[in-house]
Amino acid sequence: MPASNPTPSALLPGADPALALEVQAWLVGLGAERRLSPKTVEAYRRDLGQFLGFLAGHTGEALTIAGLTALTVADLRSFLAFRRRDAIAPRSLMRALAGLRSFARHLEREGFGNAPAFAAVATPKLPRSLPKPIAVGPARSLADPDTRAGEARPDWVLSRDAAVLGLLYGAGLRISEALGLRRHAAPVGGLDHVTVLGKGQKTRMVPVIAPVRAAIERYLAQCPHALADDGPLFVGSRGGPLSPRIIQLAMERLRGALDLPPTATPHALRHSFATHLLSRGGDLRSIQELLGHASLSTTQIYTAVDAARLVAAYRDAHPRAQG
Repeated sequence: MPASNPTPSALLPGADPALALEVQAWLVGLGAERRLSPKTVEAYRRDLGQFLGFLAGHTGEALTIAGLTALTVADLRSFLAFRRRDAIAPRSLMRALAGLRSFARHLEREGFGNAPAFAAVATPKLPRSLPKPIAVGPARSLADPDTRAGEARPDWVLSRDAAVLGLLYGAGLRISEALGLRRHAAPVGGLDHVTVLGKGQKTRMVPVIAPVRAAIERYLAQCPHALADDGPLFVGSRGGPLSPRIIQLAMERLRGALDLPPTATPHALRHSFATHLLSRGGDLRSIQELLGHASLSTTQIYTAVDAARLVAAYRDAHPRAQG
């Protein structure tokens, strides 16, 4: 980790130096061995810092490794309740607990003893929220550069944005995966797939349908910048890497043009890809592989989305469902 990241001893002067060293070793391991993203490592560091800060006041004692391993379930529940009072989102609370458990496992691996309370405390439950896909018609329009015809923007920019959105809807990519593609990997000519680097640094191969390949070819033909073979496929107005924020802003403009709700985000196109495939008989396992989900249970949520749409259609259209 960079030296600019404060250690627990810097944040909490009363902490045991040995504890600070183990925290630093754990953070380095998260990035180097588990290959977590820098943002995730920073979030875990921040969560642990908040936990140690809470403990300093909660126990009234100097923070030590032995003190951490001796914590009880009640101590951890007190911390979770403390964070809930700050109106922290359940998902962030889950991430914080996952980070604390990871640090406890690190201490155990390093020979400092078991810390059973971290595994025993109940994981906060997430409120069930179904993905909100976009209907087929508007989803297609979002990936069509002609939808934005007349905007005071260069044609190549409109084609670029449409090609990126086409990859989100037509191939189910995350926006980071689409913008991470290199020029040499562009699915054009005889290449009909892309290999993307997803979460957990895992790669997967995803087929790219003909309309999306055509949109990428259109963008490449119009792009005024010389794209290096090993450089980014999608570039900004000055030729540098394209920021995700630019695509988010394009989506905001398209929402207004197509009268779509605020839930119509770039990521909603990935939800649409999965939901529309499933509604047309797509195999759940295949969709899992295409999306790069580690667990089938993550993909199964789209079956609930499809079922909810069927129920809504029944209620709206069936004669016996009225009144």
